[in-house]
Amino acid sequence: MSETTNTPARSHRKERTGEVISNKMTKTIVVRVERRFRHPQFKKVVTQFHKLYAHDEKSVAKIGDRVLIQETRPLSKLKSWRLVEIVEHNKDAEPVVA
Repeated sequence: MSETTNTPARSHRKERTGEVISNKMTKTIVVRVERRFRHPQFKKVVTQFHKLYAHDEKSVAKIGDRVLIQETRPLSKLKSWRLVEIVEHNKDAEPVVA
C-alpha cells in the first residue's frame, strides 16, 4: 500500500496587501487594496481600488499601515478577511477628520 500523510490538503487562500483606511469599528479594519491592469481595448494602465473588511482580533492595525490580509470563512455580513501581519507601520499617522 502507498504511504499517506495525515496532513489534510487545504485549499489555497487568497492573500492581499493593502492600506488601512479605517479602524473605528471594534476588531474590524477597512483595507484599501489596489489592483493595476492594462485595459484590453485602450491599452492604458488602470488603477482600481477595493475596500475589504478584515478581522483584527487584537486591534493592532492603525490608519495608514500596510497590512497583509487573508481570505477566511464569512465572519459577518461584510467581513470575510482576516489580518495576517502588519507589513509596514505608518510613520506619520494623523487622525482622519470626516
